[in-house]
Formats: sequence, structure tokens, C-alpha cells
Amino acid sequence: MKRRDLLHGLAAVVPASSVLRHYTALAAPLRKKVKITDLKVMVVGKPGGNTLVRIDTDAGVTGYGEAYWGFGIKDVMLGYLRDTIMGQDPLDIDPLYTQMILRTGGAGAIGGVTITAISGVEIALWDLAGKLLGVPVCKLLGGQYRSGVRAYLTTSPADFLDPASCREWAAMVKEHRYGFEAVKTDIRRAGDPYGLVPADARFNSRQLSLHDLEINTKGFVNVREALGDRFEIAVHCHWELDMSDALNLARAVAPIQPMWLEDPMDPDFSESWVKLTEESPVPILTGENLYTRRGFMPFIVHQGCKIVQIDIPKSGGLLEAKKIADLADIFNIPVSAHNAIGPLGAIASAHCAAAIRDFKAHELALSPSLGPQDSKTHELTWGFYQGDPSLAWEQFVLHDGPLVKDGRIQVPDKPGLGVEPNPDYVRAHLAPGEVWWG
Repeated sequence: MKRRDLLHGLAAVVPASSVLRHYTALAAPLRKKVKITDLKVMVVGKPGGNTLVRIDTDAGVTGYGEAYWGFGIKDVMLGYLRDTIMGQDPLDIDPLYTQMILRTGGAGAIGGVTITAISGVEIALWDLAGKLLGVPVCKLLGGQYRSGVRAYLTTSPADFLDPASCREWAAMVKEHRYGFEAVKTDIRRAGDPYGLVPADARFNSRQLSLHDLEINTKGFVNVREALGDRFEIAVHCHWELDMSDALNLARAVAPIQPMWLEDPMDPDFSESWVKLTEESPVPILTGENLYTRRGFMPFIVHQGCKIVQIDIPKSGGLLEAKKIADLADIFNIPVSAHNAIGPLGAIASAHCAAAIRDFKAHELALSPSLGPQDSKTHELTWGFYQGDPSLAWEQFVLHDGPLVKDGRIQVPDKPGLGVEPNPDYVRAHLAPGEVWWG
């Protein structure tokens, strides 16, 4: 057997059997005794904002989930997924996931909106299963490696070419009550190096000028000096670059020892990812725009990155993310989590991260604004807020104890996810035209 054939064979054998055996044993006493009676959906924030899911049962127990933001997700849930799960046993999570994939085949069920919608429903099924079985979701996913999942904050200084601006920003980051020890900061572009379109360079050119490289070299040195030697820094690229300039950027920021260079090239796999990973002096990370284990498989099998980053409420849900992580584990590739939605989805994602052995860091994308005294009204995908965004983030859900402490997302030990939508907050932040649970 050729090496490549062997690798493809390994990729097909994703070791989720231990998860399913444990789950099946716990679920056996309730099997076929509970039925799904309804699936309800509502969008928060603004049209195309985050989608909350509720699954009801004839046992009077309800499960909640949250899908990544985007238009059309509610339509997929109500148009395809509701009828698929109605009357079914809610503990048959993997079979129901498979049925939802098949049911949405005509709508393109290999990625995008359909998988995101399925992910939100799958998360609600896990919350429901945990409540029915009386255990936290992370226990059902194979067991809990950690009670707190290391978080990194996505944030950038107002002017990272100005050392004073960086110091002011760094002080707010380090003094934040969540106790962050890691950040992700955007690269900067002076403009399209060829001047083809007078607009945002990220949308028009994949190339960096010498000026761009100079800006990022100086800027990230300022960020490193402001945060100190022990603070972790990720370099955020938003799939902006071609291979040549991704490598140039990696070499430019290497002196600050970033924990990774994130999504430097277009999301689809090519041999260029392998070459970049081999030549880069900085660990290459990708994954926020990949869906299901099949999307991640070539990056893992062919070593197209050093770290995979799964957006769990977007790319297939909790069990699919665990399968991706188990595949990565075979190749000794660590896992991180992208997360740019509300706390319900973030806590669900953290349950999965707690069940992954080689887990590196979990994103918290709260807001560009860090100042608690800021009186301006800002908008996130899950609603408007004033002042400290972390306070609004916490108000979105009902919970016991802190959600984040000492730079770690706290994994609730209550049955299910351990958090639920806060009716008072969510009602006040529904998207225009939305009604409380439909």
C-alpha cells in the first residue's frame, strides 16, 4: 500500500468510537422513551444575526443551541431540519445529524449555511441529552480533560505603529477582569500595492508591499513590547494573502514569536498550504472556514498546517468537532477553536474543547472596544450593548458563577450545557420582526 493510500485510510478511521460507546451506555435506560415534539428558532441582534435554537420533548425537557451568524440559517432549520427530527429520539444524535445532512442535500449539505444550521440543532440535541441524562455535555463527549478552557481575546490597538497607543491598549487587555493571557491581533495593510482599486486592500489584493511588511514588522514589535514577553500573540490574516506574501509576513513577524499565523491564504486546500507550513518560521493555523471532518482532512493528512482551528457552532457541531480533533491527534496536530458568536455557542464550544486532549486556545471575540466606561452604543452579531462588552456577553445567558476566570472559559458542571438564553436580555435584542421563540 502506498503511503498516500495509507494516510487516506487512516483519515477515514476517525476514533470517535470511545465517545459513542460511553454515550450509548448512559443513554440506554432512556432510549425510545423520549420524543422530540418541536424545534423553534429565533434570530437575535440584527437580520442575519445569531440564531438561537430550542428543541422541546414530550418529557418536558428542553435543549438550547446557538448557530453562527448568517442569512438563511433559520430558513434551513425550519424548512429542512424541523421535520427531520420531529417525533425522533433526541438521544440518537449522530443518526439525526446524518439524517439532517441527507435531508439538506439539495441545499448543498457539505458546507456553508446548511452545516451551520445543522450545527446549531446538534448543539441543542447535546444540551437536551445532558439534561435528560443528568451530566454535563463534556462528559458525554468522552470525558473532561480540563475545567477551564484557555481563552484568547480578539482585539487590536487603535494604532499599533504608535507605542503609546499600544501600551494603553495592552494595559486594558492585561487589566481585564477575565484575566486574559493571550490575544489575536489583525495585520495592517497600507493599501493595494498596485493601486488597482481605491478601497479596502483586503478585498482587492492578496499581495503585500514592502511598506505593508514594514508596517507589520514595526506594529507587532510594538504589540510585543507593550504586552511583555510572556503574553501570547496570534497574528490574524483573514485569508488575505497569496503564498509568497504569507511567507514574507511570517518571516516579518517571527521575531515576536507569535503562537500562530492565522488563515493567511484562501480556505481551500492546495499544496501551497503544505509548502507554506514547511517553510514558515511561525506555526500556520487554519480552519475557521472549513466544514466537517472532510474539509479538515486534507490539511491534517497532508500536513497543510501546524494547528487546526475549528469553529464548532459552524463547522458541524460538537461530535463532528471531536472527530476532527481525534483525526488531528493521530498526526500530533493540536486544536484551537475559532468563536465569534454569543456565549451560548461559546460555552457549547468550550464543552467540546474540554473533552479534547491536545487543545491549545479558544477565541473570545467580544468587541473592538475594551473600555468599560465607553458610553457609545456598539453592535455585535447578538445585539447592541453599551460599556463593557463582557458584561453584555454575560447577560445574554442565565448561568451560575463566572463564565470566564483567570483567562479560562469555565465549563459548567450542571447537566447539559449549563447555560440557557436569558429571556429578559434576548427579548430586548431580537432581530427586527422576530418573535420570542416564533
